[in-house]
Amino acid sequence: MSSINAPAFPVQADIRIRQGDLGRSDSVSTIGLFRCLEDARIRLRMSRFDRLVRAGEFGPFQTIFVSQSAQRLARIRRAGNHIQVHTGIRRIGRSSFTYEQAVFAGAERVGTGTATVLLLGAQGPLALPDELIADLTEWALPEANRTVASRPEASRRSRDYYSYFAPLRARIGDVDANQHVNYIAQIGWYDEAVAAFTTAALNASEAVPDQPPSAYRVDYLGEVTYPGDYEIALHVRTFDADTVNYELGIFRGGTCLGIAEALGARGQLPAEVLSPR
Repeated sequence: MSSINAPAFPVQADIRIRQGDLGRSDSVSTIGLFRCLEDARIRLRMSRFDRLVRAGEFGPFQTIFVSQSAQRLARIRRAGNHIQVHTGIRRIGRSSFTYEQAVFAGAERVGTGTATVLLLGAQGPLALPDELIADLTEWALPEANRTVASRPEASRRSRDYYSYFAPLRARIGDVDANQHVNYIAQIGWYDEAVAAFTTAALNASEAVPDQPPSAYRVDYLGEVTYPGDYEIALHVRTFDADTVNYELGIFRGGTCLGIAEALGARGQLPAEVLSPR
């Protein structure tokens, strides 16, 4: 995550914490943090681009996620409180652009995040129009660049890479306006897989461990649709006395539709179930 200071972000938004943003610890969960970051992004008004679209001079198109990340840096407590999300544009590419965000509770930085989105037409990625580039440039961070983040290695798309699988079924409530499973639901699936793994590892038949990841980096590789039965694959990459680095994937049969990296608490997880292959 970037260590960029708050004044470098050109846009700030006050976001109210909702009850649904809280996890079992009564503080904002990582999934809740993703929602707060989204709330701030959707408040941005791209006026030039909006006029172009309304005039019928661009489109049809979809705006889809390529990747996202979020990390909790400190506990954010109590529904009804307000946090401030600072947003800027880290990268402007040919067909995509990347947001970078920082979350503050008072003067304390409590979270960070990024999101890369792509304009997609019927025949594939669309070049960003000049009007959208002009809008994005107004919010560009001082260190903005056009470097494309590296994609995960190809082995991560193979079922053979993973040692643990958790089955999940898409629900109709997971489907969004683009007619595929919403990204928040997909991140929730990763949380489900980590919970299932830790529960099985600790043989916890009654008290389910509360060890959800505090950070995610997610790459979207294909459409996750309804109806559908899926498996969430999990592999422990590394661990130490306090943390576990997970690698995860969403599979439908032999096809990998998404990949994630997550940082979770180790708790009482024994070394013998965490040792990487």
